[in-house]
Amino acid sequence: MIDNIINLQKKIVPELTNLLVERYKVLRQVSNEQPIGRRALAAKLNLSERVLRAQVDFLKNAGLLVFSTSGMSVTEEGNNILRELADYVQKLQGLSSLEQYLLARLNIKQVVIIPGDSDKEPVVKREMGRAAARQLLILLKESKCNIVAVSGGTTLAAMAANISGNFPETVVVPARGGLGDTVELQANTVATVLAQHLHASYRQLYVPDSVSQEVLRSILAEDEGVRAVVDIVKHANILVHGIGRADVMARHRHLPQPFIDKLLAEGAVGEAVGQYTALDGSQIFMTNNAGLMMQDLPQIGTVIGVAGGKSKAKAILAVSRATRQDILITDEAAANEMANILSNGQ
Repeated sequence: MIDNIINLQKKIVPELTNLLVERYKVLRQVSNEQPIGRRALAAKLNLSERVLRAQVDFLKNAGLLVFSTSGMSVTEEGNNILRELADYVQKLQGLSSLEQYLLARLNIKQVVIIPGDSDKEPVVKREMGRAAARQLLILLKESKCNIVAVSGGTTLAAMAANISGNFPETVVVPARGGLGDTVELQANTVATVLAQHLHASYRQLYVPDSVSQEVLRSILAEDEGVRAVVDIVKHANILVHGIGRADVMARHRHLPQPFIDKLLAEGAVGEAVGQYTALDGSQIFMTNNAGLMMQDLPQIGTVIGVAGGKSKAKAILAVSRATRQDILITDEAAANEMANILSNGQ
């Protein structure tokens, strides 16, 4: 029924579709940046201040935005409408059919596509984080006793910051050791923030992400606390992880440039939980780590992959082909590029 209404709306009043999407984007941006001034908001949305003024004045008069000396903020009613509009805007922009196309071509049970391109719009990355939070809450409500493993990164940090609940029997753990990135984006930090927002317990894994096999064996042999955390991690029944480009993740791990060149020459395009993967899903290289490895994923109840941006399209396809992904949360730019790659027979 809703699809028929959308099709009629597009044919008879297409300008209404554009207006609704534009106002939705204004609300979404303010929600993520609030309080924010009009000039800064216009720059974020790449709109002239004159065009933006008309939209924010309408939203203010509708009771969805409130103005103060520090800038604009979204009202409670505005936040409610944002949540209700999310699915409708996806359908308006034809994202539902794109989701179905990817479902048919990839071994994934559910695809969620967020409008926009996270390579160009940081707000889209936060929206993917919020979408991941919604999916995680659905899973947590199905069973009060869970072990949730999470990786690090900007989008997973957004997920942790935008979730709330009461799951005292749940344990949150980092999927792997630290990458040496910004502390706020480390898997340990994401796990801690997520647990606090869920009123759950958590464990931390104080082991570097990439160490030699000898060092790893020594740590596990000598540190009973690390062994205990690793055992919990290995028994996770929910994993929420990011997907990265092979070249970017190799540099994050401070791998030698000649080795990075070799990885790329052998066809590595994507990385997840330490495995570097070619476009066809074959493994090129695996790092040593005390946490989860790619071969552990089939034993996990639900695996949620989160990544977006046109630049990550090949990486997402590679990881999706390498192992099971139950839910993929991505953005419009990545989804369109994946569809193009698939339609070209790659």
